[in-house]
Amino acid sequence: MIIKRREFLKIGSLASASLFIPNFLKALEGDQSLAARPNVLVVLQFTGGNDGLNTIIPTRNDIYFKERRKIAVQNSLKLTDEAGINPNLGAFKSLYDAGELAILNNVGYPNPDKSHFRSMDIWHSASRSDEYLETGWLGRYLDEACYDCPHPTQALEVDDMLSLALKGKKNKAFAFKEPRKLYQLSQENYFKALSEQHSHEEETVSYLYETLGSTINNADYIFEKSKVKSKPADYPNTNLGREFKTISSLLKSDINTRVYYLSIGSFDTHVNQHDKQSKLFEEINGAVAAFVKDLKQQGLFKNTMLMTFSEFGRRVAENASNGTDHGTANQMFFISGGLKKKGLLNALPDLGNLNEGDLIYTEDFRKVYATVLKNWLQADESKILGWKNGLYDFV
Repeated sequence: MIIKRREFLKIGSLASASLFIPNFLKALEGDQSLAARPNVLVVLQFTGGNDGLNTIIPTRNDIYFKERRKIAVQNSLKLTDEAGINPNLGAFKSLYDAGELAILNNVGYPNPDKSHFRSMDIWHSASRSDEYLETGWLGRYLDEACYDCPHPTQALEVDDMLSLALKGKKNKAFAFKEPRKLYQLSQENYFKALSEQHSHEEETVSYLYETLGSTINNADYIFEKSKVKSKPADYPNTNLGREFKTISSLLKSDINTRVYYLSIGSFDTHVNQHDKQSKLFEEINGAVAAFVKDLKQQGLFKNTMLMTFSEFGRRVAENASNGTDHGTANQMFFISGGLKKKGLLNALPDLGNLNEGDLIYTEDFRKVYATVLKNWLQADESKILGWKNGLYDFV
């Protein structure tokens, strides 16, 4: 059978979704009570370099208002006497007041790279800025946590393509947008016919045939688990709202997935930053509010943590186009009912001590990863990251 390029790409997309399906389904074996449910990590990536200074606003810092005469946020929601949060993140303000939000400021790494692609690779792989790794920090978590276990720990990404962060040397997560579409695609006669002809002299093509067959055989299980019956929950009719709803449907089932990953963007606000960032924050705010409410109703909030990051922040000074250019350090959010420390975990960025107009990081993102791996996922952070420089205590 001759495969056209367009058809081959469609097969590749479907097959990539099944990279982890056989072992993923083994995790469904046996009775898993909610009482013994392990901690779950949900990672939300702010793609494009979110402007942290207009997210958590230094409300009493004269330098901030001087350098941002046009784009400074004047109506932030008060967190402390010195800090406010963007008014489009009202749900985050409520979480802060309830002790369910922690904020770590000034997160970055030495010798920062301002390229979107390179900096994202650094965050995904947890590498040094002069180091190039082909595996991601969560992919290596899968390798390490499931090194000698018969049922590997699972992870999935709500996307069409799998991010580097979830690619290990031996184990990989898998990516799909929506269980129903994955199931419907797997039922097409064309793909069923292809899966029966999985012998091919080219290793890559043969691999696609084999994984395609796995998807067709097992996609219905994933679809059925996503339909678990529970109290109905309302989510915004946005891309992110639908993606959080997908994650929620799986969290409520007996699928013992430990890591979920999703993203939103683009936050690359060189021009007209206010409108672009506000629109994205409104979508995030609505989706996160619905997700947290849903988790609380199902008794899942204490064992679930939502963590956000962006590949870099923006420069302190606004540009001539009512926007900001690529910067360095940024903040991270942690949302959970199981936090040990809440609120602002450290000081706001020092705007009086910059490196050629950029923030100077004070917190290494790899220390954050090490903390999450060790204290939340109960994994060996030193083997996964090679990190031996301490941990935070917010979880």
